[in-house]
Amino acid sequence: MDAQEESQDQDTVARESMAWKFLSLPQISALSEQNIEGVQKKLEEFLNFRQLKTSLKEAVLLDYYVSGFWWAKEMDFTHIQLSGFMTILNFLLENLNTKHMTLEDNIKELGRSMAGIGESHSEKSGGLDFFRVDQAKAIISYLKISLFQHYKLYEYLFHSPREELVIGDENVIELVKPADTLFPAPLEEGISYDIYSSFIALPPASEVETEETNGECHPEGPQPETESLEVDHMAGFTIEDIKSVLGQITNEIIGSLQTEINEKLQIQEEAYTVRIDKLKKS
Repeated sequence: MDAQEESQDQDTVARESMAWKFLSLPQISALSEQNIEGVQKKLEEFLNFRQLKTSLKEAVLLDYYVSGFWWAKEMDFTHIQLSGFMTILNFLLENLNTKHMTLEDNIKELGRSMAGIGESHSEKSGGLDFFRVDQAKAIISYLKISLFQHYKLYEYLFHSPREELVIGDENVIELVKPADTLFPAPLEEGISYDIYSSFIALPPASEVETEETNGECHPEGPQPETESLEVDHMAGFTIEDIKSVLGQITNEIIGSLQTEINEKLQIQEEAYTVRIDKLKKS
């Protein structure tokens, strides 16, 4: 068997084990051609994340996969190695999410999957034998500072219930009713509804005026009109009497003001005198 056939056999084994399980070859090829913003948009599409602006879980997972892919791309991994690394990121996270594995158990699972790296035709191969030993060490170092270092936070993300944030608010607005009544509806701090209802029960003023003007049509005949006489309370006084009264009131007001002003001036004068005496003595 020549080297080319051996390489094809290894690729076939890899495809049956850890490669292409999470992302397909066309997806990996599309991601490899993008910059960091493009990788984020493509993964958002591939992973079907539709609620990034409101879902903390989707935002964290997208950042987890984008950071991992970009690191692997900078390591110059081949397409099959990129696919295998993304599968590692996915199955470690699934162990935490669905199987509730502890950090120790997940590290053991990673060790089993990396078994056989650097060995040819190993019976204990975990399906990642397309990596070199130095690449496997780099992967472990990366996982140590990413997923494993923040393992508790990822556990909280998947297994701790969180309160839903209110992103909207509903306000009930009471519209103004049409003005079909004589009086407007009372305010809460205004009159009681009972008093308001009594006003509503009164007949409109126009009807009352109509009944008074149509008194001749009353069955009992026209009612006698009563004239209300206006009483002039100033009829018994002359102009001189009014001037005299106003003069007395004005003199009393001015006199009281003058007395008050004089008292205040006297108090200020005494205060200034005391200050001047103190200054002379000093």
